[in-house]
Amino acid sequence: MNNNQYDVIVVGKGNAALCSALAARDTGARVLVIEAASKEEHGGNSRFAGGVMRFAYDTVEDLKKVTDITDQEVAETDFGTNTTDEFFDDLFRLTQYRTDPELSEILVRRSLDTMIWLRSKGVRFVPNFGRQSAMVNGRRQFFGRLPIEVSGGGAGLVDFLDKSIANAGIDIVYDTRVTSLIFDGVSVTGVNAQFDDTYIQYHAKSVVLACGGFEANAEMRTKYLGHGWELAKVRGSRFNQGDGLKMALDIGAAPYGNWSGCHATGWDRNAPEYGDVNVGDKFQKHSYIFGLLINAEGRRFVDEGADFHSFTYAKYGGEVLKQTGQFAWQVFDSKVKDKLRNEYRIKFVTKVTADTLEELAGKLEGVNAAEFLKTARAFNASVKSDIPFNHTVLDGRGTEGISPPKTNWAQALDTAPYEAYQTTCGITFTFGGLRTVADTGQVLNVHLKPVKGLYCAGEMVGGIFYFNYPSGTGLVSGSIFGRIAGNSAGNAALGK
Repeated sequence: MNNNQYDVIVVGKGNAALCSALAARDTGARVLVIEAASKEEHGGNSRFAGGVMRFAYDTVEDLKKVTDITDQEVAETDFGTNTTDEFFDDLFRLTQYRTDPELSEILVRRSLDTMIWLRSKGVRFVPNFGRQSAMVNGRRQFFGRLPIEVSGGGAGLVDFLDKSIANAGIDIVYDTRVTSLIFDGVSVTGVNAQFDDTYIQYHAKSVVLACGGFEANAEMRTKYLGHGWELAKVRGSRFNQGDGLKMALDIGAAPYGNWSGCHATGWDRNAPEYGDVNVGDKFQKHSYIFGLLINAEGRRFVDEGADFHSFTYAKYGGEVLKQTGQFAWQVFDSKVKDKLRNEYRIKFVTKVTADTLEELAGKLEGVNAAEFLKTARAFNASVKSDIPFNHTVLDGRGTEGISPPKTNWAQALDTAPYEAYQTTCGITFTFGGLRTVADTGQVLNVHLKPVKGLYCAGEMVGGIFYFNYPSGTGLVSGSIFGRIAGNSAGNAALGK
């Protein structure tokens, strides 16, 4: 390993880390990637992601820069838009205008260019026909401003970037946990690591931390997110223990962002403690917008139709966690069965069916059956049935006289058979991170001075997401700020 001496060390091996390594290598730097997981479990949270990518585009011509779309697909499809203004509006609205202005400016305005760069690195993108579009009057229409996904999802993204890493001649070590930074009080000059029972030092002129948040660390979740968060399931990697954050804070790095916030969704009640690479993101249950969310008391507790799931799913997991027993049942009737996403049809699913609401009430484990029936009947009577149902737009088909209301896509539960799926909270990633120089990725200390030799990317960049999250933004953010950090680290190491 060349005496363990490199120009740039990247800690982590998810999307952000791989983009950092590739960008650093493009500067001419000699790069080492250090991964805590085994080769079989590598890839961080990226490997568990669905693979949708939210980026700014004006027309189908922008989409053609990212993926091959046929003339027939163009003629038969309304791909919609996600202009920079629309992207900003969604990000500002969901973060309650708390998102860092410099970081968000880079995120939105560099998103298309970064997608094009990813394609140049061998990543293959395809239209997201399966989950974000529907046929309307004989024409396919996209909704939620998410027309593009990675072929093969998050696992596909990792595989594509892995091939590019191999072609670039970048070294990788697996099963190696970085335990601390080598810091002389002024500069970071490498890392201390552990492989089995052996401690190793790796030296470099620049270090990029891209090893995720603290979502897999029950103690840190409870400390920062609050009481009860130790009970959440972990949607992704068991290796995201907050190590990178702790070692940076230990040398005086400045924390930044929403440390009490996270991305958390509805997740199968009986899913394993951590993500399963063989199942990927399929334990998620995102079609709640077409049904009712019912807690142990037999009552609704959120507006299921407040917006497209892309804009509510990342905060509703936390709402489920607040309920008695940390669970909720998603209840549907047969009118919407064909609209449920494919994750409702996997083999490992917690599901009950019934021919009547009364029969269903008795099968909802842990739920007050009488109160559920009361809730369902009140809901049925409240639906504005004079407004047509249209799941491709915010249709305004809501409710009257009940609390909480359902703002869109409200339909009475009146058509057997009925189905219900039991969910709990699945945490994806944490929002709190480090304060950085936005356009270089260099970490700042608590006095807001740059820490020489230290950069970060991915989930570790604080200040972008607060309270909520627009679907598909995480992978794009990781790629953008990973590319920035790697480029800066490489140039600094080579004295450019």
